[in-house]
Amino acid sequence: MIKFIEESTKYLIKKGFDNPEAGIILGTGLGQLISEIEIIAEASYNHIPNFPTATVEFHKGKLIYGNFEGKKVVVMQGRFHVYEGYTLQDVTFPVRIMENLGIKTLLVSNAAGAVNLNFKKGELMLIDDHINLQGSSPLAFKGVEQLGERFTDMSAPYDAEINSKIETIAKDNGIKLHKGVYASVVGPQLETRAEYRMLKIIGADAIGMSTVPEIIVANHLKLKAAAVSVLTDECDPDNLEPVDIAEIIAMAAKAEPNMITLFKELIKTI
Repeated sequence: MIKFIEESTKYLIKKGFDNPEAGIILGTGLGQLISEIEIIAEASYNHIPNFPTATVEFHKGKLIYGNFEGKKVVVMQGRFHVYEGYTLQDVTFPVRIMENLGIKTLLVSNAAGAVNLNFKKGELMLIDDHINLQGSSPLAFKGVEQLGERFTDMSAPYDAEINSKIETIAKDNGIKLHKGVYASVVGPQLETRAEYRMLKIIGADAIGMSTVPEIIVANHLKLKAAAVSVLTDECDPDNLEPVDIAEIIAMAAKAEPNMITLFKELIKTI
């Protein structure tokens, strides 16, 4: 993997990716932040050596480098998932590339379902902790200790200082921001009524199919990490209706401006 990381990094440096300060991962239906960035360079995933390729139709496939509120950032416009057939090492490979390019902070967004019924679709949730239900770990491979400490501490996977800043920004801008626990499952099927009840019992406030592997690797690499969920549907097992993916994408787009405000104001302080 070290060889692959070096090959990918060299390619991106030649493309003009020069020592970014922060990395940003954009989740399902959350691509409009790109319009806020002064783009300096970009690379399609399928052109970057050793990179996976996004296969989900509503996920773009570009790595973008540019100026965002006075800071150099590298942005994943579209991410990878285990449900696409990738390994957890594939899914998190871009985080390792961004760290090798120079980032010190990783900001992650996702679209998620609200398990906590006090949370409503269209609102945001700051992730305070998570539950890994993906069945394995992105650190479970031979030679991982060459890239960082094998037994990575996860007592505080989301940076408390950054989370505090995000909460203050939300309050100052009148944005309703919940704080809670995100559970990550494999997917791509949605959950049954019984599964939603189980998730609530074990302490999940929201559920999705991403983010946790990336946060684990960010901690492995000693990056400061934070993540925000856009709540796109309400997962009430007693009143469960068939999921409408188009509605989820539309709800993500509707709530996205608030997420962009949080990231824009936060990046100024990093």
